[in-house]
Amino acid sequence: MGMPYRTDHYGHFARALESSDKLRLACLWTRRGYPGIPLEKTRRLPILGGIAYLTACYGNKLAAERLRFRMYPFFDKWMSSHLRDGDSIYSSYGYANTSFRRTKELGGNTFVDGGNSHPRLLWGVLSEENERWGVAEDPISQFHYERSLAMMEDTDFVVSPSSFVTRSFLDNGFTSEQILPSFYPVNLSLFHPAEDVRPANRPFTLINTSGLSFRKGTPYLLEMFRRIHRQIPRARFQVTRSDDLHPEIERLLKEYSELPIEWMNYMRHEEMAQRFRQADLLVLPSLEDGFARVVTEAMSCGLPVIVSENTGACDLVTPGVTGSVHPIRDVESMVDSALGWWERIREGYRPAVVDLQSRLSPDAYAKRILDMIKGLESLHRVESVKEVIAP
Repeated sequence: MGMPYRTDHYGHFARALESSDKLRLACLWTRRGYPGIPLEKTRRLPILGGIAYLTACYGNKLAAERLRFRMYPFFDKWMSSHLRDGDSIYSSYGYANTSFRRTKELGGNTFVDGGNSHPRLLWGVLSEENERWGVAEDPISQFHYERSLAMMEDTDFVVSPSSFVTRSFLDNGFTSEQILPSFYPVNLSLFHPAEDVRPANRPFTLINTSGLSFRKGTPYLLEMFRRIHRQIPRARFQVTRSDDLHPEIERLLKEYSELPIEWMNYMRHEEMAQRFRQADLLVLPSLEDGFARVVTEAMSCGLPVIVSENTGACDLVTPGVTGSVHPIRDVESMVDSALGWWERIREGYRPAVVDLQSRLSPDAYAKRILDMIKGLESLHRVESVKEVIAP
């Protein structure tokens, strides 16, 4: 496993391997390793992480991002120096090009974490969106995109959290045998429905907690709110925003300034769960989203959800029962769905809460990962997955 940052699901992946004595090293550029992973199985390069962190805190955001992307090859080369004969490696787009090539030379196998769609689809849909809104810049760093695309040439298997990600790889030359499906783990212990009956005088309340960006479908979210507001003037729109929005998103917000949006800061899980219990409908019209944990959290709180078919967690939505799934950019159908849900909610409808925790718990995730590895070993598709360099 090799990735610069500490992330929740990489930690779960590392612990799953460690529990079955299949982890040799976890490589990061942070000061701390993963909880539950012995220090002797961790390699860290905090000087790179420190530079990236300080630049992000005190420098220009765009310049900091470009510097971070340019630092990945150094992390990659350092990580490749720790590889041994027969090692396999798990990493994500553009972080491990040299390490992937070296792994294959040493007789190991390479696993990509499919946290996003195939790089070609991601680049294509976001480039198209920039063109629609007159944004001249690339949607992501050209340097990182090219590295991500090149890394696909040395990828043996893709660990995919959703059918959306799976389709994107199948459409770009991968075979079904190379796709290893596995939902990401999510801790839903704090997310449960409200115990009280919905207050009859509460206005129709729509919520979006994923931030504002073209990738998250912000233009279509705002237009949807406007059309609903015209029909239901008392409707409330609760949206999470940050202080570093893209200038074009800022401009869009000014165009929709008449909307009664209640702005929220990023919240702890306890606060977010409470917000969900005080809302009626989650809306997430992402153009590209490998999974979207927030969808599972809202559903666990008893909210219907409106999501795009490019939002990976749509796999967990039962249309008409727990939510609605729509093509990207289809504002009209999303509005129709929202109004339909409002009629049902006013009449007392509350979706049955599906037991997502049993499917998405860390224990269930660990079992899926270990079963996946055992299956590969038994089919002789992987000679050995006993030593995985981990992020």
